[in-house]
Amino acid sequence: MSARRWALALARGSVPVGLGLLLWAAVGAGEERRQETLKALPEVQAELGTRRRQNELIMAALREAAETDENVARRPVPWRK
Repeated sequence: MSARRWALALARGSVPVGLGLLLWAAVGAGEERRQETLKALPEVQAELGTRRRQNELIMAALREAAETDENVARRPVPWRK
């Protein structure tokens, strides 16, 4: 009798877990397709280019700050050499 109760409890517990896994897989696949579709849009490509350029400028500023002994944060606003 006890083994039967355990089997029933295990079956009842595994149903929600199985449904959750199925939903997770379905939503995950749709999200990947959505990301690929968004990457192909021209507006997104332009924004990615802008972000890439901004990251390059930040990395250049960090590189310069690492190479110098002065406090580059205290420079005047235009931040030109």
